[in-house]
Amino acid sequence: MLPTASKGRSSSSSSSSRPNNPMLLPYLRRIIKWQQMDIEYTFWQMLHLCTSPKVVYQHTKYHKQTKNQWARDDPAFVVICSLLLAVATLAYCAAYDHSTAHTLLVIFSVLFFHFIVTGVFLATFCWFLTNSYLREEAPNSYVVEQRVEWMYAFDVHCNSFFPLFVLLYVIHYFVSPLLLAHGFIPVLLSNLLFMVGASYYHYLNFLGYDVLPFLERTTFFLYPIGIVIVLSPILILSGFNPSRYFMNMYFSRQI
Repeated sequence: MLPTASKGRSSSSSSSSRPNNPMLLPYLRRIIKWQQMDIEYTFWQMLHLCTSPKVVYQHTKYHKQTKNQWARDDPAFVVICSLLLAVATLAYCAAYDHSTAHTLLVIFSVLFFHFIVTGVFLATFCWFLTNSYLREEAPNSYVVEQRVEWMYAFDVHCNSFFPLFVLLYVIHYFVSPLLLAHGFIPVLLSNLLFMVGASYYHYLNFLGYDVLPFLERTTFFLYPIGIVIVLSPILILSGFNPSRYFMNMYFSRQI
């Protein structure tokens, strides 16, 4: 059970319960200015999030030292991730759907709900959790209190989402004929793929908050991995195939 906030933080509890994002409007304006985005660095981040994510968060420390904020001021990661997600969804629709109207609906649904809405919800939850319960106590009154920026919490979600996207949208697409078949092997492989994807998401979530020097007990973000590992054998033995389940949500007539 998480500890409650101490009395020393009571004076700041109201300010930490609502986002304060002075960089949000400039960030949104840059979305439509492609020439101002660092595309090369974004692809470098995406590659290392899949191979050596600690290197990415080491660069986050350098960003804090140079820009005096933890969050990105470049929306390139969100834009490119959204484009890749749209292309992957279009590939699924081309393989399993034959309706243009339904294809547009699926692409909008995946982009808006899978990525944006879910990301905003998870970022807000983690932002509130870290600021309310996981910040270290200031050793004295002369130390400036630090808080997790909401935009940084959204960055952490985006970082964690990209390897999940590679596993459950890209790799899953190419092996979907096997995963959607009937039998024990498809059930086993599908559950293992989803288990690895979900576990890696929460591991990157942990790394994102563990790098912040003013947070403590960040191992809390590793707890969902234990739940995933416990649930996976149960789902396998029950014959539940997550690939068939999620594909049926969008392409029920073709699966």
